[in-house]
Amino acid sequence: MALTLKHLFASKKRRVMDSVKTDNYFDTQGQGTNTIQYPSQQLPVPEVGRYQLFVEMDDCIVCDLCAKICPVDCIDIDVIKATEAIGQTSDGTIKRLYAAKFDIDMAKCMYCGLCTVVCPTECITMTNQYDVSVPELDLLTYKFSDMDPVVAEEKRRLFEEAQAEKQAAKLAAMKKKEGTE
Repeated sequence: MALTLKHLFASKKRRVMDSVKTDNYFDTQGQGTNTIQYPSQQLPVPEVGRYQLFVEMDDCIVCDLCAKICPVDCIDIDVIKATEAIGQTSDGTIKRLYAAKFDIDMAKCMYCGLCTVVCPTECITMTNQYDVSVPELDLLTYKFSDMDPVVAEEKRRLFEEAQAEKQAAKLAAMKKKEGTE
């Protein structure tokens, strides 16, 4: 009965939110309720936590390393080669590929963080957002590429034409070389 009364009167106090770095972070005896009032009161988020993924598409070189290392295949990338350099990332890396599609299915993601480790331009990062509630499962698939399908098809066609021109020039050079010999 004494234990019940102790917790009954302790519940009238609000829980004090300490930083994760404090020594008594997990010591909650006699400091108020066991739970927190969630929307108005939140636990501090550790700096090294693994939460929601975010992709900065301006820095992405579409190397596909993140999709290859993902153990659950939640990253889906559709790559289109460009005919020439299309830009530069913030760290100076030349971009030569278009991302027709860059989707991450957070319903499949196991939050391992491997994709953030292998990214050479550090364009894929984990944010500190952890409370993601959606009414439908399809809303957990985030689409980071904003390329229109018509534009993507045009880029593919231009690349195929450039490749055909290169192949024709190569064959013409070989015929010319054979003719001179």
